[in-house]
Amino acid sequence: MTAVAAPSARTFHASDLAYVAVFAALIAAMSLMPAIPVGGFGVPITLQTLAISLTALCLGPWLGAAAVGLYLLVGTAGLPVFAGGKAGLGVWAGPTAGYLVAFLVSVVVVGYAARLVTRRGVTRLTPVWLFLVLVASRVLVTYPLGTLGIARATGSTFGEVWLADLTYWPGDVLKSIVAVLVAYAVYKAFPRLLRR
Repeated sequence: MTAVAAPSARTFHASDLAYVAVFAALIAAMSLMPAIPVGGFGVPITLQTLAISLTALCLGPWLGAAAVGLYLLVGTAGLPVFAGGKAGLGVWAGPTAGYLVAFLVSVVVVGYAARLVTRRGVTRLTPVWLFLVLVASRVLVTYPLGTLGIARATGSTFGEVWLADLTYWPGDVLKSIVAVLVAYAVYKAFPRLLRR
């Protein structure tokens, strides 16, 4: 009689495909919501970062990366799912390209950190830790890569773009708070999601 191996933590489930598709659609929907134009660099304030945060916190690093990858793939293929209804390869030469790269990197970083924070369950301090994770990811991943993308596309210096990027910080703090509160509610309602 042969022993049956226990499923590994990385086993793919059919429902994972649904999670990936739903969160990719969420990112697309929030990208297409009316944007607020800011400055002269062509990068508006959108709800994309909120969607990316929710994806990372709810799906973790690998399913989150799959959802963001699907979103980037369909946008690059020509579906108008990027901010402002943009699409195609040309977006990767524009000022928002650095942010698109940052979305993929940050979803892995935040997703992994969120799994570490919640590995022993959810406590009253969980939202505080998740908020700190999101802020750290913004400062260490999203802002630098986004700033580099803008500087490359516009010919501006990194310092000039970084100063202009400070305009986005208050809104990103607010979006981080919303993402943490929603994710915390999801953890409470669907505890099995934490173990996926």
